[in-house]
Amino acid sequence: MRHLASFAPLADEHDGFILDLWGVIHDGVRTYNGAVDCLARLRAAGRRVVFLSNAPRRAEPVRDGLRAMGIADELYDGVITSGEVVHAMLRDRPDPWWRALGNQLYHIGPERDRTVFANLGLDEVTDPAHAGFVLNTGPDDGVNPVDPAAFDDVLRACCHAGLPMICANPDLEVIRGGVRVVCAGTLAQRYGEMGGEVCAVGKPDPAIYGPVLDVLGAPSDRVLAVGDALRTDIAGATAAGIASAWVLGGIHEEHLGESREEIEAEAAAAGLSPVATLPRFVW
Repeated sequence: MRHLASFAPLADEHDGFILDLWGVIHDGVRTYNGAVDCLARLRAAGRRVVFLSNAPRRAEPVRDGLRAMGIADELYDGVITSGEVVHAMLRDRPDPWWRALGNQLYHIGPERDRTVFANLGLDEVTDPAHAGFVLNTGPDDGVNPVDPAAFDDVLRACCHAGLPMICANPDLEVIRGGVRVVCAGTLAQRYGEMGGEVCAVGKPDPAIYGPVLDVLGAPSDRVLAVGDALRTDIAGATAAGIASAWVLGGIHEEHLGESREEIEAEAAAAGLSPVATLPRFVW
């Protein structure tokens, strides 16, 4: 495992890059210093870039958010989100499990995530007892996003109703504007502990990397995945047979002050071997 101060040494070793958004490019509010410049340098070098995010919303709203942060469309080749994949599965019903869900859903999540099920002819209900499944996109805006227990009552109601849960964001937490907040993955984890059935869509499931490689148009051995979360970004890339680089300045920022040995031990404890670590996505 190499411990690098910047991303430049990795740029010449790969043809395509799969980049996480939260924790690598931005913190949900603003871009990290140097991230946009690093993207521009990759593009100038002729490298292909796809953002792969566990964002529980469709790709176009994510692109809108990137534009608002100053990340132009020309700096990348595509965006694939877990929310976009969930939307497609709810539309296409690819297997018996998805077909058995029915059309009545109960949504746990903020208004901005409703694009995941918009225009699909689904009936959103306000009582879990009347639903066929629960779609979990994360904490509602009106509930404390740093307290997972704040959602236990509604999770128990869904579990009591026997609802299968679709988790549209397997992340457990993110850093938003410097504050650590829970994600849909934490709610799904609690739901599973209550005895509920959970289907999580997104990283670390290796299936989500297939469409990304199609967009990149590069063989997997010439692609590098870059992310800040061992559990999703690095584990997902590993499961898909793709090399990875671990950015320490995101969800695992506590490791920034640790020794190389301690950082390597953390990865090894998770059974993972990223090819490199770096503090930030900077050139």
